Amino acid sequence: MEPSSRQLGMPPVRLGAPQPSLKLPGKAMRYVRPALTDVSNRDTATQDTQATTKPPAKEVRHQAVLPVRRTDLSRGSEPFHDVSMSADSSVGTDLHSSLSSSESIESVHSDNSEVLEAIELDLDPNGLVTLTLEEELVEKRRVAEICERYELTVLVPQALAAKSERDELVRCEQMDPAAAAHDDEMMRLGLDTEEARDASMVAEYTNDIFEYMGLCERDSMANPNYMHFQDEIQWHMRATLIDWLLQVHMRYHMLPETLWIAVNLVDRFLSARIVSLAKLQLVGVTAMFIASKYEEILAPSVEEFVFMTDNGYSREEILKGERIILSTLDFDVSTYCSPYSWVRRISKADDYDIQTRTLCKFLMEVTLLSHLFLRARPSLIAAIGMYLAKRMLDGVWDDAFVYYSRFTEAQLVPGATLILDKLVEPGFEEQFVFKKYASKKFLKASLYARTWALRNHQTQTPSPDAFTAYPRAAHAF
Repeated sequence: MEPSSRQLGMPPVRLGAPQPSLKLPGKAMRYVRPALTDVSNRDTATQDTQATTKPPAKEVRHQAVLPVRRTDLSRGSEPFHDVSMSADSSVGTDLHSSLSSSESIESVHSDNSEVLEAIELDLDPNGLVTLTLEEELVEKRRVAEICERYELTVLVPQALAAKSERDELVRCEQMDPAAAAHDDEMMRLGLDTEEARDASMVAEYTNDIFEYMGLCERDSMANPNYMHFQDEIQWHMRATLIDWLLQVHMRYHMLPETLWIAVNLVDRFLSARIVSLAKLQLVGVTAMFIASKYEEILAPSVEEFVFMTDNGYSREEILKGERIILSTLDFDVSTYCSPYSWVRRISKADDYDIQTRTLCKFLMEVTLLSHLFLRARPSLIAAIGMYLAKRMLDGVWDDAFVYYSRFTEAQLVPGATLILDKLVEPGFEEQFVFKKYASKKFLKASLYARTWALRNHQTQTPSPDAFTAYPRAAHAF
């Protein structure tokens, strides 16, 4: 159970409830913020403003520095500035600018230089979600071996059989020779011929696209330890904020990518700025506003976002917050790629099974509530979701899944265990993500997942073999 505010020596607070804001120059009055609950804007009672004493000043924390696996860093370092959401404040530095080669840098010497080049930052030195460096190197070699074997034993025979079938169709005049020649060329390039026929899939650029996304996902990750230098907010408050964002996202029927971009913007901004509790909801709603304008075809207006907060923030505050967030992040929104992109690719391994995909989506959204998954790249989150979904449905993480995900079973077990820990928490049914996926629209995926987790969860971290031994839950999916 997460500690309460009273246990932490603070008065009991609820995110968005009337709280004292940081005293900014020229502002003598504090703001009153609504609770992060009812997004329908109904039955909201006006709360009287009560005088609140300023909490004792907290001890100044030193900047958290991430361990670095490479020592050839060229980026400098600047301390995180103690700023609020004021426009006249200096812009805080981003995650990479917070790295210092002179502080707490762990150098790793290994002969596997070609592998280490692809592993720049060690965001998880304690191995909460990922493996240790040595274990990671071993599994990467296994991935390369499995991919080579899968190509030789599965993909090549399938391609040759498909070519023979096309040649037969051409001889029977049932297929155009030009179309057959085009499919043969796509096969020679190692591309899916069915995807190649769809111009919108741009199959010829698939490998380049995913390679580029792999490079971008590291640059768009937040500092997993940013709460160390935040003065007023804590991890459980972040979870409350994201639960509210899930409600807003569902209420306005936004695209899945919009939610993930918004959460990423929140975490990256909090990695660079110190934000007061009274402004935390403003950061969340502004991030959703930015993400919707970037991703949605018809984005909600700023007035609708004011309505979402029950008029807790004005139109001017949201627009001002938009400028501050974008300037702090150097207007870098497009580099983030949600796990959905990798889920679509991994789903080719089981021919896009609808039950697996739906269950995977639920498990991935569960990771949003846990700050531990800030250490995981979107591609890893997608693989963990698919892996655990397959296990819950009595599936096997075979060579096909390793080929399309580039992760072995051993690499996914730590993250899958953390999701199981979250599913069996007391009161998890009250989380909005559980209520969302308990509907028929989502095949009651949350009901099935929690039932399975309660029956099969182990207190200790299991091995991959332990997952294989799990019996399937009796709850119908």
